This record gives sequence, C-alpha cells and structure tokens, in this order.
Amino acid sequence: MAVYSVCVTTGPYLMAGTLDNISVTLLGTCGESPKQRLDRLGRDFATGSVQKYKVRCPAELGELLLLRLYKERYAFFPKDSWYCSFICVKAPDGTCTQFPCYQWIEGYCTVELRPGTATTICQDSLPLLLDHRRRELQSRQECYRWKVYAPGFPGIIDVSNFEEMETDKKFALTKTAPCTDQGDRSLGMKLRGLLDHKGSWKKLDDIRNIFWCHKTVTSEYVTEHWCEDPFFGYQYLNGVNPVMLHCLSSLPSKLPVTHDMVAPSLGPDTCLQTELERGNVFLADYWILEEAPVHCLNGRQQYVAAPLCLLWLNPQGALVPLAIQLSQNPGPQSPIFLPTDSYWDWLLAKTWVRNSEFLVHEHNTHFLCTHLLCEAFSMATLRQLPLCHPVYKLLLPHTRYTLQVNTIARATLLNPDGLVDHVTSGGRQGLLYLISTGLAHFTYTDFCLPDSLRARGVLTIPNYHYRDDGLKIWAAIQSFVSEIVGYYYPSDASVQRDTELQAWVSEIFAQAFLGRESSGFPQRLCTLGELVKFLTAIIFNCSAQHAAVNSGQHDFGAWMPNTPSSMRQPPPQTKGTATLESYLDTLPEVNVTCNNLLLFWLVSQEPKDQRPLGTYPDQHFTEEAPRRSIVAFQNRLAQISQEIRERNQGLVLPYAYLDPPVIENSVSI
Repeated sequence: MAVYSVCVTTGPYLMAGTLDNISVTLLGTCGESPKQRLDRLGRDFATGSVQKYKVRCPAELGELLLLRLYKERYAFFPKDSWYCSFICVKAPDGTCTQFPCYQWIEGYCTVELRPGTATTICQDSLPLLLDHRRRELQSRQECYRWKVYAPGFPGIIDVSNFEEMETDKKFALTKTAPCTDQGDRSLGMKLRGLLDHKGSWKKLDDIRNIFWCHKTVTSEYVTEHWCEDPFFGYQYLNGVNPVMLHCLSSLPSKLPVTHDMVAPSLGPDTCLQTELERGNVFLADYWILEEAPVHCLNGRQQYVAAPLCLLWLNPQGALVPLAIQLSQNPGPQSPIFLPTDSYWDWLLAKTWVRNSEFLVHEHNTHFLCTHLLCEAFSMATLRQLPLCHPVYKLLLPHTRYTLQVNTIARATLLNPDGLVDHVTSGGRQGLLYLISTGLAHFTYTDFCLPDSLRARGVLTIPNYHYRDDGLKIWAAIQSFVSEIVGYYYPSDASVQRDTELQAWVSEIFAQAFLGRESSGFPQRLCTLGELVKFLTAIIFNCSAQHAAVNSGQHDFGAWMPNTPSSMRQPPPQTKGTATLESYLDTLPEVNVTCNNLLLFWLVSQEPKDQRPLGTYPDQHFTEEAPRRSIVAFQNRLAQISQEIRERNQGLVLPYAYLDPPVIENSVSI
C-alpha cells in the first residue's frame, strides 16, 4: 500500500470556500489511484484554508502526470463556486509535486491539473499528456469565442455582458468599489444642478469648484499653468498622450510656415532652417481627425478640427509651440496661428489642439492601443496556449480582468446612447471611425517603445520622463522575458516547432491586426529574439503603457479647458475674432464637462486589489530557474522605482505614472 499526502490550499477571497464534496484521482506513469473523497473532521475547504489528506493506492504511481479533481454535490446544499489555489502531493519517497490551479471551479464538474513544471508541446511525448493539451484547448476555444464588434476593430470576446463570463475572469468583489465612489460624486453634482445644466460656463473659475475636494499636485499645477506655452509643450512629453511628436528635418507642404512668421518666437539670432537641421523642430499631426464624423450634444452641433502643431525645443530645453494650423489644408480660411497673435486667438488655437489631443488619446492611444489590443492578446492566450505552456504562465498575470473591464466599457461607455455619446464631439460614430482608421495605420514599430522613439526622432529631447522611465521598464521586462524564454526554448528551432505558439501568434495577427501585412506584426515567430521582443512588447503595453496613458487622466483633465472633450463652435477661419465670451461658448457645456470629469476620476483610480508590475502571488511557475528570474525582475523594478523617486524630488512637477509600484500588471481599469 502506497500513501500519498495531498495538501489543498483554498484561496483567500471572499466566498472562496465550498461545501461541495471534493474527490481526487492521481495519475502517474505506473498507474492510477482510486477516486478518493477528501474528507476529515470539521469544515473542509474553507476560505484561506490549507488542509492535508491521505490518498491510498495499491502501489506507487511513478512520476505524477495529472491530478483529477472532482467537485460534486453534498447533501441538500446548493452548488457553489470554489477557488482552489493549488494542491501539493507528497509521494511515499518524499518527492513533492505542486499542481497550480488558481481558478474558480463552478458547479459540479471534473478538472484535470498538471504539475507546475512548464512544458511546450514539443516536450510532451506521452499520449495522455498530448490528449490533455488537446482537450483543454478545445474546451477553452468553445468557451472563449471571437466576435466582430465593428468593421475594422480588433476581435473581442463574444459575450453580451460580463455576467456571462467565467468567474475567474470577473473582478473580485472589492474591485467594483470605485463605482460607488463615482455614484456619490454623480449624486453630488446632480444635487448642485450641474449634471442638468446645459448652458455655457459663465466664467473659467467656476470650473475649479467641480472637484474642489479631490485635488492632486498635478491637477493644481495644471489649473495654474494650463495656458502657458511651456506647459502646453510639456504635455507632449509627459502628459497622458506622450506619443504624438515627430522630429522634422523639413516642413511639410501642408504647413507653410515661414521663418518670418516665427522669428519673434525664435529670437534674433535663431534661424528656422538651422533649427530644423539641428533636430529641434517637431510636429504633432492630427490628420486622423480630418474626416471624423461629428454629432450633437444637448441638441447642438459639435465640431472637430484636424490641426497641425509645430513645436520648437528652445535653448533653455523647453518645448514650446511655434505655430498652429487648425486644418490639413492651408489657405485663406485656414490661418496659421502664432504666439504673437492676440491672447484669445492663440489660447483658442491651443485649446483646439488640446481637444484633438483628447480625441486621439482616448480613442486611439488609450482605448485601441491598450484596451482593445490587450483584449485580443488575452483571448489568443486563453484559446491557443494550455495552462502548462510557459508563455501562458508568463502572460496570464498580464491579462487579469482585461476581458471583464472591456466588456463593461462596451456596455456602458461605447454602447449607443452611452457615455461617449454624451461627452465627445464625435460620439459613438466618431469612436468607431477613429479606432478603425487608427488600427489600419498602426504598426509594429508603433507598438515597440524603443522602435517608436527612434522612428519619431525623439531620443534626445531633454526632460522626456515618459521615454526615460519607459525604456528602463522595457529593458527590465526584456531581460526577464529573455531568461524565461531561454530556459524553455533552447534554440530557434524549438520556437519554430512549437505549434501551439505559432497558432497563438497567428491568431493575434488575424484577430488583433486583421491580417494586415503592412502592419509589420509577426505572423510567425522564427527566432528566440523575435519571441522575446514580441512578448516584451505585449507585457509592456498591457502594463506600463496603459499606466502611462491612463493614470493621469484626472490630473490633466480635471481642469476642463486643458482637455475639452468637445467644441461647440467651428474652428476659427480668421484671426482677431476670439474673446473670452466666444471662448466660453466654444468649450463644452456644464453637464458635458461634469460627465467627462466623472469618467476621468473613475478611470484614474487605483484598483482595490492592485497587483503592481512584477507582482505574481499566484505561483504558476514552480521551477527554481523562473522563480529566480522573477525575483531578479522584482529587484530591478525596485531599483527603477528608487531612481524615479529620487529624480522626482528635484522636479517642480513630478512624473510618477511609470513608477513600478503604481503600474498595474494588466489593463484592469
């Protein structure tokens, strides 16, 4: 008689325990144990419990291959959900095998778990294990089905609402706490009559009172400096959309700026052509907005511009605007606005650019390039890689809650007559256009931070904290991923032979990028370097990039004139007509402003069950080598955090959005 010790760990979450009967069968190379119910005196499988049981077999089973877990009805109790963290089995010879689970097991069912050692399909030769991989993927592909949300969109999960999703893909109960906070704020505004007020703001100072009790250092700085040219330029580097600038060597024909126009800004000893040659002139081009549809808010027509904004890196190291044209087509009805124009003309032109920033940031930089693409990565990972695959184990923490939060967004923000239709000048139709157009032009270069910075010519701009912090985090992720990949893939050939991995990258290419070869995204991975780069980019964009473009929305948007979501007057076609009154009549109305600020506040909140970048409480990797790599990754992130905090002590406006402890592992809000 061989006796195996089975230790079962139930998760610490609310209502994680179960009253159902739990039984196990152990499958090894030399046989299979009889099915045995795990039962002892007292309560079994309570929340947070760690309990040991004995499983008796006629003979030793050899190397353990699978653990079969049965969840069955107990007496008259209704079926429930059980969160099993992991099960550790100790063989008669003292060998311990850990079986990671880390999932909710619902109703009455049978679940098969493999040991924690990660394996690719090339490393499995036994028919039992190959069949297990096949059945697991078949089951998940039936559960996670692709759906087309709109033409030109990345594929999404096929569910109507998040209640249809599996429990382990939903938020923990504490996750929804910010919604109550948002509701309280909404009620407060309602009582003050703001959400029902459809008129213009009477004066700019009135906007200060909306979130008077929720100020931050940055939001206060924005309120005081929003109209200053150096801060306008600063936001291109360290605001919520720090990916727009392109260095120019010559001016585009569609922006006919001359030296004489900008000479007062450059100074008497500076030549525009010389500054172009030195790489000190940059362009933010909002071409994507040229044909964007517009709609009505409060029954009133809204407007969109497609501006070109020319910026200069001055000798003091500040990036300042030189010229703004509010359309893609120069001509008499599209004047080039300059810092030497009247105060209200110049401020209105900059505000139009900031409105364009809002639209491009929210729809493309934020929602498309993090939320939607990361949903597609999550779907392909769940559908094409079994739990035992090393890439699945590596990516799973970076998919946490992404499917659920996107499903909620589609049900509340993007649906017809949703919040987007009540806040932005383009509404839902504008969103559909911008995302489909943005994806059609998105490239692998754009997706990979070092390549993007190099292509845009912004590697040497001073005080570009997003770039500096982002490159450090990219390098840390790349080093970590390289170690993991090198441990499981000994050669380029091992990458090529991994049919599951190739199916995964092929599905991402087809569903996320719609099979567009000009995107440059890989359709197949042939080398270790290609795999490392692709995985690094995915983890970076699911974590750090999302933090960079999401976390500061309240900071930079609470002062509405800095980030207006809509404009109620058409772009000016002549100079000398702007006044304070016309400026206020162009900005969003009071109720539109309030709805937008509620959204900014909500999406900028840290989740209640935050898991910062590099935090992996679920031990999917059980071998020593990947565990050491995780510790080294965490140590490097801690070092980066210290460097960022020391740097920030000397800054008037600290940049903390890429401080590792405040970066979520995944797109989870």
